[in-house]
Amino acid sequence: MVSDTPAQHNPAAYRIRLGCRFQLDFPQPTPLIAMLNVHYSRVSELTHADHVTTQPSVPQSGYRDSFGNWCVRMVAPEGRFSIGTDTTILDPGHADILPGDAVQSPVERLPHDTLIFLLGSRYCDTDLLSEEAWRLFSKTPPGGERVQAICDFVHNHIRFDYLAARATRSAAQAYAEGTGVCRDYAHLAIALCRCMNIPARYCTGYLGDIGQPLPYPPGDFAAWMEVWLGGKWWNFDPRNNTPRQGRVLIARGRDAADVPMILTFGTNTLAGFEVWSDLVS
Repeated sequence: MVSDTPAQHNPAAYRIRLGCRFQLDFPQPTPLIAMLNVHYSRVSELTHADHVTTQPSVPQSGYRDSFGNWCVRMVAPEGRFSIGTDTTILDPGHADILPGDAVQSPVERLPHDTLIFLLGSRYCDTDLLSEEAWRLFSKTPPGGERVQAICDFVHNHIRFDYLAARATRSAAQAYAEGTGVCRDYAHLAIALCRCMNIPARYCTGYLGDIGQPLPYPPGDFAAWMEVWLGGKWWNFDPRNNTPRQGRVLIARGRDAADVPMILTFGTNTLAGFEVWSDLVS
């Protein structure tokens, strides 16, 4: 479930240091939009504000997009440009809560603001997957069991491969190719849920290795989905397909096209980046 319970009142809560740093090379001054701040639903749990910092320093302005995500505008100068955030969050300390037997609402009873997450989008091409989705999942019980069946299928169907990452891959292409990264798992699962009339939205954020066996891989951002069941939004993670601890949302939208970490309006080269999500106490 997407929790609104303040971590400050939970004795099991723990501190996680969160942050990232991108190094970009620009051939000329270039406007950009950064979507790097922790989502407003978790801001009360931050120990200090996660301001976007840059080197060299440049003027910034902020706004909320149509999904409520916080976006920061600036113009990067020519040359090497560093941008990132750093903060600590007091996390509730529990793993993802599963919906159990939460029911699937008929479309005619869905809240108005969930309907957009039934529609096809840039990377979730439901028109190409609808027939296959009904063939695969029409006999599964509607609700939480159906969503879990979709996650199980996607988790087993796609082979994770960083080297196979491709920014233009759609859900239908991920289904056909059977390979990808976490965004591809999320896009395919979201598209299949929408085909089955279950509202689903794309999420991006931090997911460290708290509670996982060593050795830990290098830090990275993660993609997962939220689905609407039983009158609530619930987290599902088809890439890992198991409840995880320390999941911290940055932004959500219809698919990855709505939530780019850094959107530049001109050419640039990524010279390097770091992501950290480490248990402090």
